[in-house]
Amino acid sequence: MGSVTGFYSNEVFELDPKWVVDPQHLFVGPKIGEGAHAKIYEGKYKNKTVAIKIVKRGESPEEIAKRESRFAREVSMLSRVQHKNLVKFIGACKEPIMVIVTELLLGGTLRKYLVSLRPGSLDIRVAVGYALDIARAMECLHSHGVIHRDLKPESLILTADYKTVKLADFGLAREESLTEMMTAETGTYRWMAPELYSTVTLRHGEKKHYNHKVDAYSFAIVLWELIHNKLPFEGMSNLQAAYAAAFKVSFLIFKCFNHLVLQPDNVFLIVVCFIIFRVRT
Repeated sequence: MGSVTGFYSNEVFELDPKWVVDPQHLFVGPKIGEGAHAKIYEGKYKNKTVAIKIVKRGESPEEIAKRESRFAREVSMLSRVQHKNLVKFIGACKEPIMVIVTELLLGGTLRKYLVSLRPGSLDIRVAVGYALDIARAMECLHSHGVIHRDLKPESLILTADYKTVKLADFGLAREESLTEMMTAETGTYRWMAPELYSTVTLRHGEKKHYNHKVDAYSFAIVLWELIHNKLPFEGMSNLQAAYAAAFKVSFLIFKCFNHLVLQPDNVFLIVVCFIIFRVRT
C-alpha cells in the first residue's frame, strides 16, 4: 500500500482493475448513515441493491492525502479478506469521487437495534450468537494479520432477519506487520483499548506500537454491551471514559475474582474481565 509519513501515504493508490466500479452504473438513493468523513446511501449498481459509501476528500492537501490513505486501506482490506461475517465487498472507485460499494444489509447497525430494544435487552442466546459472529469476523481479520482498531456497535451491521452480524468499516484497519505505521488515528474512546489512548496526545507523525490485542479489549466491551444493553461508561464524557478504562481495569479484575456471592450481573462482569485478562496477558 505504500509507505506512510505521519498520517498519510506519499504514494498514489491505484485500484486493482477487477474491483473498479463504473460510476455511470451507480444509482444513489436515500442516505442510511453518516460519519465524520463519509456518508452511506442505499443504491443500485448494475441493477443490484447495494450500500454506497461516499468518502469526503477534505480541503487541505494534508487532509486530502490522509483521507485518500484511509480510503486505500479500507479498499485493500475489503478486497483481500472475505468471510461470512465481514460485509461483502463489491468494488470501489476514486474518481470523480471516492466510493466504496458493498452488499446492503437491511437490519441496520447493532447500535440502532440495541437502542430500539431498551429498556429491554437481548435474549442471552441471541447475544451469544452475535458475539460468536463478531469473534469469527475478528479471527478472520487477525489470521490475515489485520487489526480493525474500531470495533464497536456502529461498525457491526445486522442482516434483515436480525440473525447474523457482519463487521464493516475498515477505514482504521491496519496490517499488524506494519505496526511502525500506527499513529494517533484510532477508534472511538468508549471501546478503545487503554494502550491506544497514549497515541491520542502524540505529536503529529509519532508512532505507537500495539497489536491485535486492542481488538480483544474492544470485543470484551461489546460483549458486555450485548448482555446488558447499556452504553459503556454511561454518564461519562469521552475523557472520563478514557480515564476509567486506562486506570480502573486492574481494579475491575480484582473486584471480579473477590465476589463472594455470584449474582448474574457479576458473572457477566467476570466473563468480560476474564477475556481482557486472558487474551491480553
